Amino acid sequence: MSASDADARDPGPRYYGRRRGRRLRASRAALLAAPLARLDISPALAQASPGTLDPNGLFDPAPAQVWLELGFGGGEHLAEQAAAHPGIGFIGVEPYLNGLAACVQRLAAERLTNVRLLPNPAEALLTALAPASIGRLFVLFSDPWPKARHARRRLLRPETLAEFARILADGAELRLASDDPGYLRWMLTHMTAHPDFAWTARKPQDFLLRPEDWPPTRYEAKALAAGRTPVFLRFLRRARIG
Repeated sequence: MSASDADARDPGPRYYGRRRGRRLRASRAALLAAPLARLDISPALAQASPGTLDPNGLFDPAPAQVWLELGFGGGEHLAEQAAAHPGIGFIGVEPYLNGLAACVQRLAAERLTNVRLLPNPAEALLTALAPASIGRLFVLFSDPWPKARHARRRLLRPETLAEFARILADGAELRLASDDPGYLRWMLTHMTAHPDFAWTARKPQDFLLRPEDWPPTRYEAKALAAGRTPVFLRFLRRARIG
């Protein structure tokens, strides 16, 4: 069976990216054994029924809000946000083991205790989270899957947008970034047509310049070095009616 045939027959969630890159150094492999176990929310997720997981309960003490980053790469942005907002709880999702190890190492070095991690694809977490339980959501430089036949592999697609709208609190911010023109058109087409989200941009500088409270990532640096223009999109979850 070809990959395209498998995609057509199996609509369920799967992870299409790499799980591992270069062999992990012994020090980083050790980080994935004990310290990750203290941060990993997989056990709580396994016990949660759909739509019931209160993310505040993953932290002690409970934070003022919980923010979620899907696909955090090496964790630069996640760690900087966590350091800047100690009263906020952060959940980072990243199936790529090398990036996960880099993030765990960073969190330990900076002694950040307000972060929890999921070393698996995001679908199960999105399904489990309670409605209106997330105060901010980040999807930064996710894989654009530029070929048309691979569009269903994109993280930002109608099914996940429906989950984003469900889990985000009223007025919560959804932050998106990409340097791929085709993916940006896809994002704007789906986001501006969605009734639950409002685009905050009023002028080009609002999406061409990264906001000051938005830490840079290695992916932005790579885009700039390659002569590509990164775009930073901010949407607000509209208030629920009724």
